[in-house]
Amino acid sequence: MFGYVRPFRPELKCRDFDLYRATYCGLCRCLRQRYGWTAPMFLNFDFTFLALLLWEPEEHFTPCRGRCHANLLRKLPMCPESPALVLAADESVILAWWKLRDSVRDEGFWKGLSARVLSVFLGRAYKKAARSRPQFDRAVRGCLEELDALERENCSSLDRTADAFARLLQSAAPAGGVRGRVLSQLLYHLGRWIYLADARDDLEEDKLAGRYNPVAARYGPAGDDGALRLTMDQSLAQVGAALQLGEFGCRGPLLENIVYLGLPLVEKAVFDGSWKEIKKQKIWRNDT
Repeated sequence: MFGYVRPFRPELKCRDFDLYRATYCGLCRCLRQRYGWTAPMFLNFDFTFLALLLWEPEEHFTPCRGRCHANLLRKLPMCPESPALVLAADESVILAWWKLRDSVRDEGFWKGLSARVLSVFLGRAYKKAARSRPQFDRAVRGCLEELDALERENCSSLDRTADAFARLLQSAAPAGGVRGRVLSQLLYHLGRWIYLADARDDLEEDKLAGRYNPVAARYGPAGDDGALRLTMDQSLAQVGAALQLGEFGCRGPLLENIVYLGLPLVEKAVFDGSWKEIKKQKIWRNDT
């Protein structure tokens, strides 16, 4: 995951901001308790969104207080451990580990050294998570192998490459029922959007490094922002449509803020070149 999925802070109501931060901190604590002190290093806004989606709609926001992983002297409001947080924590570890292995493969020995070291530290946690969620782990592995094969053949089809990553994220949805189908569609189109946003964000860097980039393979080294934005906006529209079909209880307004305000603004920042600075900012500050 890449950190693209975040709320638009200025438009968040106080209760929704409190819910978001409690979910973020609750997921951090769940990762620490299940997988040790290394796992929370990989927590990001994308995984928080996943946790919000996975909660049962009838479950209310009832925060507790717990010690902050980054500062043990502080106690913060946190969502208590729940099946949604456990599932999100397990899937987060699996996704983070495979992302690190993907970076090791793409970056070469020296540039990929940090990812190689981090994957070693996360290895034990990954094995435990993979045992807990073997079906999800197999789906992620299969999609990444398919994506790697497409990249090695310098595939010029955005649809084929984006579909492989979209199905990877889609596999995080619970199976069965109306809710499962809604989350499946939402995560599929979100995964497609994330893949294309990341490809556009890395366009210049990949060109200088001589790496495969699906946007360059499809449109040439300069890309085609008009065509790319059109297909990304179509994916965003599908994410929004799926959100309207689901029941998310008290988390609905927060999810709507992320989907209808946060994602379009991130997309704009990716295209105008300001994203690399924005992504370094902390959501907890009022100027983000």
